[in-house]
Amino acid sequence: MTTEGGMPIDSGIPFPSPGREGAYLMNIYESGEDYLEQILMLLEKKGHARSVDIAAGLNVSKPSVSVAMKKLRENGYITMSSDSMISLTDKGYAIARKIYDRHQALTKYLIQIGVPEAIAKEDACKIEHDLSEESFDAICKQIK
Repeated sequence: MTTEGGMPIDSGIPFPSPGREGAYLMNIYESGEDYLEQILMLLEKKGHARSVDIAAGLNVSKPSVSVAMKKLRENGYITMSSDSMISLTDKGYAIARKIYDRHQALTKYLIQIGVPEAIAKEDACKIEHDLSEESFDAICKQIK
């Protein structure tokens, strides 16, 4: 698998596998969306995002975060300062905001229909990436 520029990329993080490009927002793989969403959540909660906090938040290893951050940086979704603080670019923020907003709306809807909060949060995370815009819009119309 290669990027648009022909550079090889490892399977998995954070780009779509062949044949799955349409299943993800803005051609970024689900795990990449999760990393961007986690960065946004950290920035909003703590005012900064570091790799160690991302690893803890996603329950992944620090080396996995390093690989993902390198790919996200190379593809213009994040920047990293000299003191290892991570920021979202406009492109990265757009994806992170969309996923985070979907997560919050889906969680609220699932709770509204009787799903316990912990399960609702977990399930929202699973479906936020693949749910069509049409289905998501219909769900949003049902949220009180």
